[in-house]
Amino acid sequence: MKRQIIKIGEEKCNGCGACIPGCPEGALQMIDGKARLVSDLFCDGLGACLGTCPQGAILVEEREAEPYSEALVMENIRKAGVNTIKAHLQHLKSHGEMRYYNEALAILKEHDYDIEALTQEETMACGCSGTHAKKIEPQSGDDRDVGVLSSQLRQWPVQLTLLNPAAEYFEDADLLISADCVPYAYADFHRRFLTGKIVITFCPKLDPDLERYIDKLSQIFILHKIKSVTIVRMEVPCCGGTEMLIQKALERAGKMHFVKVNIISVDGKII
Repeated sequence: MKRQIIKIGEEKCNGCGACIPGCPEGALQMIDGKARLVSDLFCDGLGACLGTCPQGAILVEEREAEPYSEALVMENIRKAGVNTIKAHLQHLKSHGEMRYYNEALAILKEHDYDIEALTQEETMACGCSGTHAKKIEPQSGDDRDVGVLSSQLRQWPVQLTLLNPAAEYFEDADLLISADCVPYAYADFHRRFLTGKIVITFCPKLDPDLERYIDKLSQIFILHKIKSVTIVRMEVPCCGGTEMLIQKALERAGKMHFVKVNIISVDGKII
């Protein structure tokens, strides 16, 4: 199967080993003086190790790889001790990977671990964008003045892969689900669509793991009271998948919502 997975540039890697602690799953090891990905099965592709490399030798690529296995990861992690287990659980939760998170808890419970102690909230040490979720106050300014524009972005991050479903800004939110291309095609995106809303962006055509997206979106609907849902997508047929993902997520969450859909033409007009 094709999925996102870590790639290490051997020429850039200087063997410092700074990335090794950043991968609680144990996918990285030092071999022959270089950091190596030792098993596709252990790499979740979420990039906890990305910010740890001072040489910029690590990136995420999409390629054919064996499916990630939480069972094998937990077997490996348990040998490393409680702190590594906690780091792994926090990593999964911060990225909204609740399916793997719950699978890990079930495995730990089978082995008589103290689940309450392992799941106590602690500050994540990794540099993942999802662990730095924050509100943003919209900029002030009179947009009627020629050349004066103000950002209406109310949170960070915005891309669905990086979002934490438990982030507080989702509570009582008016959600804007935007296909990636829309802000480039529609010039008045901030003022017409983004004002007062929390935005989620993704591409239903190019993003590789749509099942993970459905899981993450369903968690948002389960964990929070959502006031409204607005979709804005492109007119091209492949972008129709945006609506399909939202409907599947709502069904999985057992929620019903009126969803307003806006379609943008490739020449930047609302259809």
